[in-house]
Amino acid sequence: MPDTHAVHADALLAPLAVGDIELSNRVLMAPLTRSRSEPDGNTQTALHALYYAQRAGAGLIVSEATQISPEGQGYAWTPGIHSDQQVERWRLVTRAVHDAGGRIFCQLWHVGAISHGVFQDGGAPVSSSAWTPEGEAFVGDLHPDGPTVPHSEARALETDEIARVIEDYRHAARQAKAAGFDGVEFHAANGYLVDQFIRDGVNRRTDRYGGSLENRLRLMVEIVDALREELPAGRVGIRLSPTGGAGGSEDSDPRTTYEAAAKAVAGKGLAYLHVVRPNTHGGGDRVEGVTEAMRAAFDGPFVVNGGFEPADAAEWIAEGRADAVSFGRLFIANPDLPRRIAEGAPLNEPDQSTFYGGGAEGYVDYPTLARTRDALDAA
Repeated sequence: MPDTHAVHADALLAPLAVGDIELSNRVLMAPLTRSRSEPDGNTQTALHALYYAQRAGAGLIVSEATQISPEGQGYAWTPGIHSDQQVERWRLVTRAVHDAGGRIFCQLWHVGAISHGVFQDGGAPVSSSAWTPEGEAFVGDLHPDGPTVPHSEARALETDEIARVIEDYRHAARQAKAAGFDGVEFHAANGYLVDQFIRDGVNRRTDRYGGSLENRLRLMVEIVDALREELPAGRVGIRLSPTGGAGGSEDSDPRTTYEAAAKAVAGKGLAYLHVVRPNTHGGGDRVEGVTEAMRAAFDGPFVVNGGFEPADAAEWIAEGRADAVSFGRLFIANPDLPRRIAEGAPLNEPDQSTFYGGGAEGYVDYPTLARTRDALDAA
């Protein structure tokens, strides 16, 4: 009878070609907002460099969501990639990851309506259409009623403004390259700006970016093409999420919409498609077969995310349902996650109270196997 652990490890630890990069394993680190950037300039620090370097054993690290412009920010203490200072600080991170033998992509982010006037110089956030997202914006100490306040009403982007947004993505890709990233992941998921164009529950436009499904997918496709003009296509990934969404954004037919989205970015030589499967965290377990339909529609490496444990992640890979799996919470608590999978070692439990904000605690102090064993040997 085969060793179940060995089967799991073999599937997850096999190499994978992503564009022209050979990943050492299929255990990817998912993008994880941790809200620890320096508030003066939304920059990274040596602490971030340590955090990411600790996790360099991942086949690929996808950075925390990183705003492409000041307009793209919607949460306190999140980093940008649009200023020269931000580029210089991100170099601390990319250098540390590369020195540790890892690979890292920068996730390019524009939140759209999921923002507040405090991030917009008192103006309105932008979206596909005018609407007010449900819930509250995390503004930290930037608002007297913080740390959370109701979202501001967003305004619809004018048609002639969209070229500016696409140029912001172009600029961010150039900045990411200058910062030493191995590539970029285009964040078109989770109910943020581009997803606000995709979802018919939010997009009520009557121009070429609204109405038909083809029109609602147009901005996504135009940004992908712009990024491919700035970087080799094999250094560009894209993330989509067919269910859930910040602010209560919905689509009336996610199976059809996101299968079409996956097909629309096929044939472009992208590094990968990264899909958030319906899962209990996203509240979207009602759409049967959508992840599988997206897998069939896309012609490149297919990465899945969403509440996976190593055993079911390995099963998805072994069955050909995915080429790699990205882990979020498990990587927060287990900086050496691939090694733990390889050895069948127990996993640390994440401390949710330290996920957002703060400093080193709950960020760079989770024990590795080596540290635990050294402590036992010294005892």
